[in-house]
Amino acid sequence: MKRVGGLLTVALIAAVAFSGCKKEEQKSAEMMPGHPPIGAKAETVVLVPDAVKGKWRSVKLAVLDKTSGKKAEHDVAVGSRLAVPGSDLVVEVLYFLPDFTMDGNIRTSKSNEPNNPAAQVRITEGGKEIYKNWFFAKLKSPHVFQHEKFDITLVGYTPAGK
Repeated sequence: MKRVGGLLTVALIAAVAFSGCKKEEQKSAEMMPGHPPIGAKAETVVLVPDAVKGKWRSVKLAVLDKTSGKKAEHDVAVGSRLAVPGSDLVVEVLYFLPDFTMDGNIRTSKSNEPNNPAAQVRITEGGKEIYKNWFFAKLKSPHVFQHEKFDITLVGYTPAGK
C-alpha cells in the first residue's frame, strides 16, 4: 500500500512540474517580440506590390436601397470615401487588389491582372464603424455587408489613366 501511495505522490509531483514548465514556455512565447500572445488573433496586413501601386484609380460600388428598390452605381477613388445618399453611411475604400490572395494574415495581389479583384472597405454609420472587410467583384464574399436598408457591392474597377 505504501508503494502505491509513493508512486501516486511521484506521479503527482511530475504532473505539477510538467504543467509548470508548459506555463513557463507559454509565458515566454507570449513575450516574444513580433509574436501575438498565444490565443490572440493576428492582425491582418495588406501588402500592395509595386506592380499594383498607383495602377488602379477607382472602384465602382453598387448601392441598392432595399426599401425603394433604387440602385445606383458610384465611382469611388481608392483611398477616398462615399457618403451614401439618404443615409448616415460612409464607405471608405481602403485598398484595391486586382488579383487578391491571402496567406495567413497577409493580404496581397498575385499580379496586376484583374483575376480576383477585391476592395477592402470600411463602412461607418453615424461615425461608428459597422463593417471592415473585403468586397469581391467576381465572387460572393463570405463576409457580405449586412444592413437593414442597403446592399453595397463591388461591381467594377478603373485602371489609372482612364
